[in-house]
Amino acid sequence: MSVEAQKETLAFQAEVSQVLNLVIRSLYSNKEIFLRELVSNASDAAEKLRFEALTDEALFEDDPELRIRVTMDKEAGTLTISDNGIGMSRQEVTETIGTIASSGTKKFFEALSGDQTKDSELIGQFGVGFYSAFIVADKVTLITRRAGLAEEHGVRWESTGEGDYSIENVDKPSRGTDVILHLREDEKEFLEDYRLRSIISKFSDHIAMPVEMEKQRFGEPEEGEEQPEQPEFERVNKGTALWMRPKSEISDEEYKEFYKHVSHDFEEPLAWAHNRVEGNNEYSALLYIPSRAPFDMWDRDQKHGVKLFVRRVFIMDEAEKLMPRYLRFIKGVVDSDDLPLNVSREILQHNRKIDTIRQANVKRVLGMLEKMAKNEPEKYQTFWDQFGKVMKEGPAEEFGNKERIAGLLRFASTHNDDDTQNVSLADYIGRMKEGQEKIYYITADSAAAARFSPHLELLKKKGIEVLLLSDRVDEWLVSSLTEFDGKPLQSVAKGALDLGELEDKEEKEAQEKSAEEHQGLLERVKKVLGETVKEVRVSHRLTDSPACLVVEEHDMSANLARVLKSVGQDAPGTSPIMELNMQHPLLGRLDQEPDEDRFADLTRVLFDQAQLAEGGQLDDPAAFVRRLNTLMLNLSGE
Repeated sequence: MSVEAQKETLAFQAEVSQVLNLVIRSLYSNKEIFLRELVSNASDAAEKLRFEALTDEALFEDDPELRIRVTMDKEAGTLTISDNGIGMSRQEVTETIGTIASSGTKKFFEALSGDQTKDSELIGQFGVGFYSAFIVADKVTLITRRAGLAEEHGVRWESTGEGDYSIENVDKPSRGTDVILHLREDEKEFLEDYRLRSIISKFSDHIAMPVEMEKQRFGEPEEGEEQPEQPEFERVNKGTALWMRPKSEISDEEYKEFYKHVSHDFEEPLAWAHNRVEGNNEYSALLYIPSRAPFDMWDRDQKHGVKLFVRRVFIMDEAEKLMPRYLRFIKGVVDSDDLPLNVSREILQHNRKIDTIRQANVKRVLGMLEKMAKNEPEKYQTFWDQFGKVMKEGPAEEFGNKERIAGLLRFASTHNDDDTQNVSLADYIGRMKEGQEKIYYITADSAAAARFSPHLELLKKKGIEVLLLSDRVDEWLVSSLTEFDGKPLQSVAKGALDLGELEDKEEKEAQEKSAEEHQGLLERVKKVLGETVKEVRVSHRLTDSPACLVVEEHDMSANLARVLKSVGQDAPGTSPIMELNMQHPLLGRLDQEPDEDRFADLTRVLFDQAQLAEGGQLDDPAAFVRRLNTLMLNLSGE
């Protein structure tokens, strides 16, 4: 039954038009990369067909030799990149090319600044692929048919890249995709055979799929020699899977180009590790650390970046079992000699060989990072600024490597004047005071709230360093990372602040004496606040502020409760402990207040101030303002 060749002209999704304009503007100075992107897409399409054909050989359609061809027509001014891979249906063409469905798209466009230099850097993270054709072409025609569909299910897509495209059904005898670039007049250099061969050699030598061009003929045919009716093609790229070659034979430039192919990233990687493992479980692994975080790093559907091959046959993208979630930014390839070709995600879930590969992958990545942190601290800081929040998920996710991961963590600290996260736990321990037994930290919802928290006052006075934790993930981190190198981690906002041998005996005795002397005031304050607080006591940790709120050692911190509520989860209600600084003039004023109503107002204002100081939100802000105004009026009348 024939398919009605319905032709439609449709508008690009608004984001597509933005990407097209940005691609042409930003990548024009490096325009030859369009060929790398299109050849890379063709390679992916061929790999996907090979995988699907494992369970349905009919998809090969009597043409099992997968390849990519680059041909040119100087008279027509066209350059064509063809593959006999999986191809696309009409719906797939519309979904893949007419729209951008990537979950990171919105964040990508929010990040655009209008500054051409900065936006040029951003475009590399997005992976423009097919749209790179418009760097050199004023019109692009795509003709495709999905493997397994009849030839009348071919699809023709065409656009000048200026806001709309046409799409219609056509007959296409062969499966796969042809991308035809109608080159601009000033881009005809890409119709020169030597130019194309040099680009393919530069960017695509590592692709295992043959990339072919028409065989060159030199001179006139000899007498009696017939010109072939069909053009003869020859392989242009080396085509050996790069990860299977000896490391000694691979240049840094080849490693970098392969990274760009496998990740669709325009920027170079920060580092890579290449290993061949032999024995009971034979496999090769080539793993890369990117230099910039992807936009979808925090999306729940974010994909892993490691591809799985079995004996050079592509099996699946995003093989999440090959890498834990806290290392989901790692890109690369794992090629196993021992897994079955028809391996599925379900089989991978319970496969010991995969577990062994995963453990080895993690050790290699952690080893790369440890080496970078030791020998190239500036490069490691670049890594941390991009991926630090994800690394903080590690101790909770992977108990076996908790200490190694903890050694790679970096934090802001009171030791430094700025909020750069560049202090390691080893750095902290190296600066600990004589007699100090704990690593002190505070969690807050912003860097400023952490740095200026009243909970730090005594420690600052004594010169004791405190780690300032203000990332959302930090609460999860400290719930699982309770010690490092034998030193327990201690929140300065939980429990009674115990400084151990750092404690001043006279100060401790003075605090106990003050608590006895002011027992009446403590009871009055508790009576006003009632169940709002668990206890009211004299503070040991305050030197400048009048009051602060703390929780019991094993209770949920106020910051964690706020984090949970912000993502729609219930947080168990925990009444805080209110600590009062009896050396503060406000407390002297409060102690002498005979009017019970005014005493209650002052008490509640102090409580609300303590909540605000640690980043909390007031249950009744209007009441706080009203009490504050009343107190100011009363004071002005005195």
